[in-house]
Amino acid sequence: MTSGSPAAATTHADDLARAFYVDALVQLSRANIPFLVGGAFAFAHYTGIERDTKDLDVHLQQQDVSRALVLFRSLGYRVDLPYPHWLAKVHHGSHFIDLLFSSGNGVARVDNRWFDRTVEHEVLGVTVRLCPPEEMIWSKAFVQERERFDGADVLHLIRRFGASLDWERVLDRFGEYWRVLFSHIVLFGFVYPNQRHQIPTWVVDELTRRFVGEQPEPKNYVCYGTLLSREQYLYDITDLNYADARIPPVGRMTPHDIEIWQAAIGER
Repeated sequence: MTSGSPAAATTHADDLARAFYVDALVQLSRANIPFLVGGAFAFAHYTGIERDTKDLDVHLQQQDVSRALVLFRSLGYRVDLPYPHWLAKVHHGSHFIDLLFSSGNGVARVDNRWFDRTVEHEVLGVTVRLCPPEEMIWSKAFVQERERFDGADVLHLIRRFGASLDWERVLDRFGEYWRVLFSHIVLFGFVYPNQRHQIPTWVVDELTRRFVGEQPEPKNYVCYGTLLSREQYLYDITDLNYADARIPPVGRMTPHDIEIWQAAIGER
């Protein structure tokens, strides 16, 4: 897959951070640990929108996390696993690298398919593979916190790629959570009225058919808002007695995962 996006797009990092990131990328490559670069670096390459970044996002499969942590520890870096259900970290001074193997809500797990439609690109002079835009849209679409909303990123990615996205793949990734995708598509048409053609007609027709045809589910007393925000729907769980969509049988997170994840709310 090729993106055709501005090759000059870069992000801003100081010299110490750059040296740290470059060493990490080189060491991961030498160790033959499959990984993808996401976050600000991938987003800048795809959209041309540059940002100051305080970290480097590296995506890898969960089975490779332990090997990566052993590698970085052997190199003298400090490592930890603050969120066992989705995120490990590598530290060097005040700088850090996020090793992501899922998403905070447990939905967007990194699997083999993340490596199917990658884009090769130089990040800080190191040739790496970037996360596919389809997976970036999938994972970002659920980030709807009060302090962080990634909806604009989703719309910028759709505007950049439009019909060239693998829309069947996107629909498959969202699965039963297709309403989240539909909400972003509706917003896309509001934000970019001259770009509505970027969404293939068959995608809009399919999602509209599902929306019109859905029936009320009075017995489905589950709050799915917790998949969008770890904080803003806690009232529904604690006071209104809704079931938490993050916990089986609906979700993939354990009560312990949620306890750790929510304890960090006050650390923002």
